[in-house]
Parts: sequence; C-alpha cells; structure tokens
Amino acid sequence: MDDLRELFFRSFEQFAEREAENILDGTSERNLCARWAPLLEKAAVEAGYGEYRADTEYNRKQSGQVKTILDETMHVVRITCDLILHSRGRVPERDNLIAIEMKRLSHPEREKQKDRVRLRALTKASYDDIWSADGRALPEHVCGYGLGYFVELDADGRRFRFEEYQRGHLSTQTDRAF
Repeated sequence: MDDLRELFFRSFEQFAEREAENILDGTSERNLCARWAPLLEKAAVEAGYGEYRADTEYNRKQSGQVKTILDETMHVVRITCDLILHSRGRVPERDNLIAIEMKRLSHPEREKQKDRVRLRALTKASYDDIWSADGRALPEHVCGYGLGYFVELDADGRRFRFEEYQRGHLSTQTDRAF
C-alpha cells in the first residue's frame, strides 16, 4: 500500500500547486477532481501502473452494469465515486486501486458521512468472504480498492484533511496545508 499512498500524495501535491486558484475560488468538487485525475493517472504510470486509468464520476463495472455497494445496513446502493484509479477491468486480479471522495468543510455532515460509508464499502475485501480476487469470481458489488481517501477541503484555512481507509476501516488521518 505504500506505493499507492506515495502516488496518491505525489499527485495531490501537484494538484494543489496547479489548482490553488480554483480551490480558493470555491470551484465545485467535480471540477477539482476532473483537474486532479490526469495528475493521478500520470503518477500511476510513473509508479508502474500503466494499465490503470483515473476516472471522475465513474459509475460502471463489468459488462457496463451500474456500480453498487452494500451500505452499513446491507442495502444495495448505486454509486458514483468522485475519483477512482482502476484498470477498467483490464487487470481483474487487482482492478481497483484508489477511491477518492472530496467535500468542502462547509458541506453538511450527513453528506460527508455518506462518502465515508461509501469508502468503507469500497475498500472492503469482499461482502461474502467468497470472492478470491482471482479475476474469475467477480463480486456482485464493488469492493477491493486498496486505499480510499476522504478529502476534506478547508479553503479558508488553506488546509486539506485526509482520512485514509483500508479493508473497510478508517486507518489514518492527516492534514496538509496548501
């Protein structure tokens, strides 16, 4: 996971430097993630993940089906993640690398909690403990991301807060100024 963490933060540093004006002007998270995506993909290629793509607002899985997760109450929820790094099915044994959700500090807490629930679900190894990640028995619901990040933007304080998720749980929290 260290290599994924390193490429995530390398791309973030480039993003924060290049897009500081956009960030401070209050540009939407969709725009910010779209500006970050090419930098994340470039960092992935440089780290040896040439088969992987960074996509914003991506909502498909195998055979064009809509992505779903099981929430904490085991209800099926259709999802679209702000920014993901994945192989689009080309590397079935390790398709999903990084999932990112971004919110401004001013957003309601209930919206932030929905993103956190989504990241816990996306970073679970599986839902039924049967999926082997061998590329043959793919899960019905999206999971298996190596890392998930909830990125909270405080433009007034010129800070980002990062919550890192692994294996369905919050693993670390860090702050960075920009």
